[in-house]
Amino acid sequence: QVKLVESVGGLVQPGGFMSFSCAASGNIFKIDAMGWYCQAPGNQRELVARIPAVVRTIVADSVLGQFTISRNNAKNTVYLQMNRLKPEDTAVYYCHANYRQYSNSRGSESWGQGTQVTVSS
Repeated sequence: QVKLVESVGGLVQPGGFMSFSCAASGNIFKIDAMGWYCQAPGNQRELVARIPAVVRTIVADSVLGQFTISRNNAKNTVYLQMNRLKPEDTAVYYCHANYRQYSNSRGSESWGQGTQVTVSS
């Protein structure tokens, strides 16, 4: 199984910014897509942003223009830049990847361990 290791979150004041990275390691033939999801207390996990192998990103309407996702294919790493953070952005953020371990294997997925982001003054 491919392991996803996320950078550490933390506490940030409203209006501040935070950036994350998530690196995939293990036996990887190809990563088809990487992305970020978040889960606030009492809510379901939901998509924040996703970037497939081709140059096209998918960003949730709620954070469009506020969050930016990017990817370094050579390093199997995805990044999330979060700007102008608001208290409602408080959540656990999870990295996600769709990948194949061999050229003829079916697709699989992995989740990161999650990292807490708290936006509060």
